[in-house]
Amino acid sequence: MWKDQQLDALRDIVVSAGREILSVYNSDQAIAVTDKADNSPLTDADRRAHRLIEDRLKNLTPDIPVLSEESEMIDFQIRRSWQRYWLVDPLDGTKEFIKRNGEFTVNIALIEQGRASMGVVHVPVSGISYLGKLGSGAWKQDGESIVAIHSSRLKPLDNLVRVVVSRSHRGELLDGIIQIIETELGETEVVSMGSSLKICLLAEGKADIYPRLAPTCEWDTAAAHAVLSAAGGEIVDIEFRPLRYNQKSELLNPYFFALADSAYPWQQLLDKPRQKY
Repeated sequence: MWKDQQLDALRDIVVSAGREILSVYNSDQAIAVTDKADNSPLTDADRRAHRLIEDRLKNLTPDIPVLSEESEMIDFQIRRSWQRYWLVDPLDGTKEFIKRNGEFTVNIALIEQGRASMGVVHVPVSGISYLGKLGSGAWKQDGESIVAIHSSRLKPLDNLVRVVVSRSHRGELLDGIIQIIETELGETEVVSMGSSLKICLLAEGKADIYPRLAPTCEWDTAAAHAVLSAAGGEIVDIEFRPLRYNQKSELLNPYFFALADSAYPWQQLLDKPRQKY
């Protein structure tokens, strides 16, 4: 069990936001959807969760800025001076939410000097939460059950290599990566899933690699990144540099690999197709 008041507070916030989301999700009415400027979908559940999280975080830590997917965009000239801030995705996996398949999450991360240092990911439908803090560890909470989680170490030829991919984004580049892994490391299992749950699978030792060769934003990854790092894994860009936050004016992530076993020589294995990205 973690002993951290801030993690406790964050979990309370995401659970409350999850209830707001479920009030829309479990309604008999069709889910109303509008398109944002980038053509991504927006629902009343996104708005409700955003308002609750923003209010609660400002009450919890008035001195720490909040950057949410659903907040007004903050100019880089302002946020570049932030040493610490909350990075929030009130409803990650809105497409999965609209499909009502349960694969969506509430994400809150604390970013310190560009690094995701603490994060909580909550799954409203199942009630499961993933929590992580660098230097302290990572945990999975399911009801009253709380267990420490650790990413798995890769043992090629001894175990199945488990590749997790986006349910919504698949293409030639990703298929090429999967083929290389299968050719070099042996039998490969591919699991499709939505939202930040993909990264959480790595954190709890149920997957080995998540190649993401399609666009994501920083709030899509930050909370689960903190959980994965605290569990022993890492997210790196295609040059195998650790993913960092708030380093540029745009909030898009580069293409990346989430790795359960960051000590394994993945770069040597995946170098050949890299020039195609």
